[in-house]
Amino acid sequence: MTESGALESPATLAAEADLARREAEYGAFVEDNLRRNYIAHFAHGMLGMTGFRLIFAPTFVPAYLFSITGSATMVGLGQALQQLGSVLSPIIGATQVEHRQRVMPVAVRIGLGMRLPLLLLALSGWLMTGAPLLLVTMVLLFAFGFFSGSQRVVFQMMLAKVIPIAKRGRLQAWRNFAGGGLAALISYFAGTWFIEHDVLGNGYAAVFLLAFILTAIGLFVLQRLMIEPLPPTVRPRMGMRERLRELPGLFTDRDYRHFVLAQALAIAGRMSLPFCILYAGRSNELSGAYIGLLSLAFLGADTLSNLVWGPIGDRKGFRLTFMLALVVWIAALVLLIESDSVAMTFLVFAGLGASQSGYMMSASTLVLEFGARDDIPMRLALSTTTETAIASLGPLAGGVIAASFGYIPLFWVSIAFLVAALATLILIVREPRTRAA
Repeated sequence: MTESGALESPATLAAEADLARREAEYGAFVEDNLRRNYIAHFAHGMLGMTGFRLIFAPTFVPAYLFSITGSATMVGLGQALQQLGSVLSPIIGATQVEHRQRVMPVAVRIGLGMRLPLLLLALSGWLMTGAPLLLVTMVLLFAFGFFSGSQRVVFQMMLAKVIPIAKRGRLQAWRNFAGGGLAALISYFAGTWFIEHDVLGNGYAAVFLLAFILTAIGLFVLQRLMIEPLPPTVRPRMGMRERLRELPGLFTDRDYRHFVLAQALAIAGRMSLPFCILYAGRSNELSGAYIGLLSLAFLGADTLSNLVWGPIGDRKGFRLTFMLALVVWIAALVLLIESDSVAMTFLVFAGLGASQSGYMMSASTLVLEFGARDDIPMRLALSTTTETAIASLGPLAGGVIAASFGYIPLFWVSIAFLVAALATLILIVREPRTRAA
């Protein structure tokens, strides 16, 4: 019977029974292939994310840009272009996959598009100099960002398809632990050997080549191992403009709307991140060994903290890990302002690494828990687009603030944004797992 008390038609009852059967078959498929898919995503994270962390860590790319320009403003511009590339691509990625039962073919194309700029960054570092090198580097950072926005949506959608919600935190924790541990060791070796000794004639280019090799292997492993289920329902295919007109409807969920606000404030607080390594070089020359040491601190803490964030998220919800990550982030920036030794700076970068790990795991997982399964791709796209739109302006604004007023005012501006994000989560965002109760 319906809510009004009327009897449902035989056709309606048959449709509901058929949907229930397909949902049960989908759940059984996920459980039957959970071990293999768990291994596939773990291996992809261990290899793929290892390489990407060398690029996303606030050490190698900012130091590389500074080495070829000598300008904090150009460092900010390069980081801004990387984020700008991610602004529209998440929605493009979502519209490419939300109507498909099989996502892997699209994921492979997008994954290759994200990895190719790393190879070209390496080649340009070896073959070019001066203004042409700077121009090509900026274009490649934009291209890398463009495909990274789509990849984030598509690969998180695949994760949601094959890993039950109660096991995602542990998977990401161990995946990030293994990948981050490898990245931490490689980053230290890359700084102290590749860059310090200018391996192959350009140590930074060697780092970019290594990142390409690792990420390419990770993508290959995922493609070979993962078995993708066919979901019982998918959204009908829609044009980009028509789908964009539906986006405001996602904000009818009050908690999701405020979650996006908190996410935006946190990303605004990230504006100072590329400049932490430059501030750390005020009293110690940015040698390869020093960059490697701080990269080890950042990525090492990123790695170890995953073993804390994942289990907490699985048991208590990722709203809590989001809040805890913001607290650690704020504390690290305050300590950076007061730092006057290598040991304190090492601790600062460890705090930054732990906070970024907690933020990324929390934001990317929490968004999966709001609303219907069929809307997951577009929720991911909307959140990612909001995040990257702000992130594209953040480093550029940070560069202007740093050049005009100095690094310390920049850090305080970031802290203010992070405090606002924390207050938003505490006061007006409910934990999605328990809000019905």
